[in-house]
Amino acid sequence: MGTDEYFMSVAIEEALKAEEEGEVPVGAVCVYKNEILSRAHNRVIALKDATAHAEIEAMREAAKKIGNWRLPGVWLYVTIEPCIMCASAMIHFRIEKLIYGAKEERWGGVEKYGIFKQSPNHKIEVVSGVKEEECKKIIKRFFEGKR
Repeated sequence: MGTDEYFMSVAIEEALKAEEEGEVPVGAVCVYKNEILSRAHNRVIALKDATAHAEIEAMREAAKKIGNWRLPGVWLYVTIEPCIMCASAMIHFRIEKLIYGAKEERWGGVEKYGIFKQSPNHKIEVVSGVKEEECKKIIKRFFEGKR
């Protein structure tokens, strides 16, 4: 298993935790120099906080851990393409690279809304499709269970 696949597997573990808790199953992992800084999953319902998405929770924890609100050199692994809010937060946190599993057709801030392309001061490298089928399966199963 390659490095991206390994860290995405950790993000998938987090997504499964979210699913068990009745949250939208998205997981995220912040990595610096091949070391995990933080891992998180959606906790919107549990925290009664619309900003408690996996990506933001992971970036907040990583920032606390390194003692800086900027996260230069940090790679963020996420099971689903980040929404507009999370994509914007990544720019402000100065994430170096985003690696995500499956596209988010309705709310995708990276592909659909192109938030990174609009950033005047910080560019984020993007890799998509890592463990895509597995990530799609988790989110699809969750929403099919809601209908």
